[in-house]
Amino acid sequence: MKIIPLKEGNFSTSKTKDFTLLTDENKDIVKGIKMSVTPFLIITEKDTILLDAGIGWKNEDGKTVISAILEQENISPGQITKVLLSHLHKDHIETVITRTEDGFEPTFPNAEIYIQKRELGFALENRGNFSFDFDTLEKLIELENMVWMDEDKGSITEEISFEVVGGHTPFMQVFWIKEGKEIVFYGADNLPQESYLKYHLAYKSDFDGRKAMELRLKWQKEAIENHWKVLLYHDLNKAVIEF
Repeated sequence: MKIIPLKEGNFSTSKTKDFTLLTDENKDIVKGIKMSVTPFLIITEKDTILLDAGIGWKNEDGKTVISAILEQENISPGQITKVLLSHLHKDHIETVITRTEDGFEPTFPNAEIYIQKRELGFALENRGNFSFDFDTLEKLIELENMVWMDEDKGSITEEISFEVVGGHTPFMQVFWIKEGKEIVFYGADNLPQESYLKYHLAYKSDFDGRKAMELRLKWQKEAIENHWKVLLYHDLNKAVIEF
């Protein structure tokens, strides 16, 4: 199994969920919560899997950072077979679509896109919430290659399993990818940074902060016992920790 972090950058985010790229010049003066945005590409013998899809940040050449990294790795968007979305906040879904002069098209044309149906329902009931980009979301759900999920837990393939755990959002889901003796775990925004394992806190930014905290304690124990590789979507310095 190969793990490729697709780090778009380190950012500061405001109360209205606007993202500002942190640079050497502004990192000490920009206000807001600081976090990375790092989707992951997981390559197994059977699949090329994208875990969440970033905010679509573009580099100086006008390319999305994610497409530039894929190009460096000699991976075309058409090679991605599955896109697994943990939840639908705008910093997790943007690059699933590409805007064109005629409208939009799927960025990963051969991929099945897995979305938790109840998470979509929650998003659509909260149209005033700055965490969502409803223009992107409405385009995303029009794609033909959607796979609507409505179970609490289960398997997508023999290698990929999921569980709806809540916490950060009511119906956020997490994923395990297993191949041979390797186990990769993605806890999304319930476990976004390594520091969340050091300080056992219930965060007000979560829908249910206490539940997210309790899940982290459970996962940390399981990670140690089973030697998981844990993916960190928002950690400023580290993308993967191994137990």
